[in-house]
Amino acid sequence: MNVELVIEDERWIAAELDLLAGQAALAVTDHLSLTPPDGEVFEVSLLACDDTRIAALNGDFRKNPAPTNVLSWPSEDRATDQPGGAPHPPSGPELGDIAIAYDTCQREAAAQGKKFPAHVTHLLVHGILHLLGYDHIDDKDAALMEGLEVEILGKMGISDPYEG
Repeated sequence: MNVELVIEDERWIAAELDLLAGQAALAVTDHLSLTPPDGEVFEVSLLACDDTRIAALNGDFRKNPAPTNVLSWPSEDRATDQPGGAPHPPSGPELGDIAIAYDTCQREAAAQGKKFPAHVTHLLVHGILHLLGYDHIDDKDAALMEGLEVEILGKMGISDPYEG
């Protein structure tokens, strides 16, 4: 998978976001056995920003002008028609865009007693699953998505982010 990284907050460089994003993307597509059509390469655009930027994006797109950890914008609607069902597979290589905020990720990791790279990897897996049509709006969808996150992260050596 090709992750196009746009760094607006330089702190992400030291956090090795490029490496974490590549590992998360590969883990998700491998776990779901996804291959792009026609032998192409899946593409994700990742904006590495701070709380100010993500709050503006959150306000623009979700009418909630507050910082959040991660936002995602799928390139197409892949959602399933039935709660708890698997989404439709991508019809092309472009999966969509993700934005991730350093400040919120750092605060959350510290508050939850998690290592920053593990927390960021979880949020990247979460964001990529959103691009693939997974969601957590209702209980059945949330159970499916969270179960996949736990399985994928477990394969990466990262403990269950929902425990504790």
